[in-house]
Amino acid sequence: MTSTEPEAPVEPTSTKRLEEEGEIAADYLEELLDIADLDGDIDIDVDHGRAAVEIVSEDPADRSLRRLAGADGEVLDALQELTRLAVQAKTGERSRLMLDVAGYRSARRAELVTVASEAIERVKESGAPVALAAMNPFERKVVHDAVASAGLSSDSEGVEPERHVVIRPA
Repeated sequence: MTSTEPEAPVEPTSTKRLEEEGEIAADYLEELLDIADLDGDIDIDVDHGRAAVEIVSEDPADRSLRRLAGADGEVLDALQELTRLAVQAKTGERSRLMLDVAGYRSARRAELVTVASEAIERVKESGAPVALAAMNPFERKVVHDAVASAGLSSDSEGVEPERHVVIRPA
């Protein structure tokens, strides 16, 4: 006997599941803020198919949360990985959650788009590939996206921690 009812479409990552990841992450991060005696609010969103969580300060002049980002984002990268592991421990599934602290990632994204734009122009003018400095996975993704939207191609080359983006003509 066959059913005439259509099956519900299966989303690879449902918004409900991503919101749940955000809530679990927020609980974990709130405990961390309490332990570290830091003030911050947690914003949860879903962005480009992944949970996005940001720790923000009520007072824009308060720079104490910047310690959770670190000088070059290394503390933020570690905190994001710990948060992903906390989510995985609760859900049993790997998380691709993105974490930002005090706007560090959004500011870094803007810087990287500028770097990528300048390199894209050099490639267009010279026709030769341009290799950028070593970057972490988040940074490389931002550059790859900017290169793709400019109609050029890019690859990641090298081995961590020296993995970098090479931009090539289309």
